[in-house]
Amino acid sequence: MIGKWENAEPGVVRKIFPPGKSVMMMEVHFEKGAEGYEHSHSNEQLTYCLQGKFHFTIDGEDHILSVGETLVIPSNKKHGVIALEKGVLIDTFTPIRKDLLGL
Repeated sequence: MIGKWENAEPGVVRKIFPPGKSVMMMEVHFEKGAEGYEHSHSNEQLTYCLQGKFHFTIDGEDHILSVGETLVIPSNKKHGVIALEKGVLIDTFTPIRKDLLGL
């Protein structure tokens, strides 16, 4: 749902911004301990930590992301995240994620 806050997983809400032709962005808020379930997609993803601290697993590798840091998630790599603190991520995808846009 573009431009409106929606529930993702328990303790996680997101707002998808209007996309461009080949890139899109969303803001994702996490309660402490909330999890973005492990998944994969063909889109390349760049995530930026606006607030909090997060533990990412990408293809079995652990990464800690803190305020002001970014992480690249390559296409088709299994990844998931747990909020170590209450926090906010800004996720950017290319090409656009048609599954999130209902296309």
